[in-house]
Amino acid sequence: MYRRLLRPIALLVLTSLSAFPVLADQRPNILFCIADDWGWPHAGAYGDAVVKTPTFDRIAEEGVLFNHVYVPSPSCTPCRGGILTGQAIHRLEEGGNLWSILPGKFKVYPDVLEQAGYQVGFSGKGWGPGSLKGTGRTRNPAGPRYKNFREFLEKLPDGKPFCFWFGSFDPHRPYRAGSGADAGMKAEDVQVPSWLPDTPVVRNDILDYYFEVQRFDRNVGTCLDWIRKAGKLENTLVVMTGDHGMPFPRAKCNVYDSGARVPFAVRWPAKIKPGRVVDDFVSFTDIAPTFLEAAGLDPLPEMTGRSFLDVLLSDRSGRVDPARDKVFIERERHVLGNVGHQSYPMRAIRTDEYLYIRNLRPHLWPAAEPQRMTVAGKFGDVDGSPTKHQILSRRADPAIAPFFRRAFAQRPGEELYDLSQDPHQISNAAGKAEYAEVQAKLRSELDGWMQQTADPRAAGETDIWDKCPYVGQRHPANKP
Repeated sequence: MYRRLLRPIALLVLTSLSAFPVLADQRPNILFCIADDWGWPHAGAYGDAVVKTPTFDRIAEEGVLFNHVYVPSPSCTPCRGGILTGQAIHRLEEGGNLWSILPGKFKVYPDVLEQAGYQVGFSGKGWGPGSLKGTGRTRNPAGPRYKNFREFLEKLPDGKPFCFWFGSFDPHRPYRAGSGADAGMKAEDVQVPSWLPDTPVVRNDILDYYFEVQRFDRNVGTCLDWIRKAGKLENTLVVMTGDHGMPFPRAKCNVYDSGARVPFAVRWPAKIKPGRVVDDFVSFTDIAPTFLEAAGLDPLPEMTGRSFLDVLLSDRSGRVDPARDKVFIERERHVLGNVGHQSYPMRAIRTDEYLYIRNLRPHLWPAAEPQRMTVAGKFGDVDGSPTKHQILSRRADPAIAPFFRRAFAQRPGEELYDLSQDPHQISNAAGKAEYAEVQAKLRSELDGWMQQTADPRAAGETDIWDKCPYVGQRHPANKP
């Protein structure tokens, strides 16, 4: 009898509640826009006068432009694993290599946000390249795949916050030769970095790279337009960046700034004071804890990255957090370029004044062995390109030989660069008496970080990354 009496009352309450609008979740939406092979400083906001990046420049002007953001590893798969997990790549087991897997035991921020009520998704290139087989995962670690961001927004439930990963394939090679010049850019205007030969071939190759950077910029602009039309622009935290340096010799796959330093701008009108330029050092492993904290969640205890939400919410420019004065960068195996599928492990520390690098297997080749064929040809850790072909074909030319040595030759066990004298990291100061104290200090700091974060290489030589399966295409001559 009581249930019969209560039923009309319950229906009346539900009917009354439905007459009121559902209150929108006040947590921020998150849009993470990541290019494939876009390196620093190739954006108008950083002073590049050739490439046109109005969307990135707008995000920087209406938010925060970061000068010192570095990837955890200058290789696609491990870099993206570091973003998603907030952990140093040496903690991700197979995930430290290109064309690998990311075991399901490593939690990723999209899953955490989804469990907290966010709608998550991605388009384009998410985590990868790699395989889900044997990981326990049923979808890409970046979330469920959508055709594009517009489709995602159209399916977004009312009042629900979202976290979306927009992963472009630009400016990854191959390029259409002459696309940059056809778009109106001029080869004579290019500022060729000092670690590449200044030739017409290289200048035009850079223009073609710029063409794809500009396409990525336009596509991010379209995403912002879709958010604006949905009325969500004010409370959307937008990050725009690239996953490592440009696909040129001595850039991508290297822990020099040319491989590890990336453009980075953040916009969040509801919270961020616009027009700021920040010099704090940020690692991509800091992104996941920042997104979680912005959503009102605690970073996961296993994350080695540290939230920079306090830097975003500050009203200051320059160095906001004095403790953000360094980053650590590393690399394991990229392609199967060395005999026995051996990795070429690097560990590095980058500060305001110096870059210190440990090449843990200096007897191997940093860009793969000269005689070993890969899907990218010889020296397979460097993508095939007109620039690579010119350097290799003219390596005996005295004008080109130094560029060949810097990009392809074997390297010493330690490298040290004094950035006040050598910003492009050309002249190795390791072993020089006047730098002995600095070298020892940085070596100690790097060793301390490796031990603190449980790097297997802190205990000495290990072959764990050599034995990890390579799930990508192999050159027939290099099958095990």
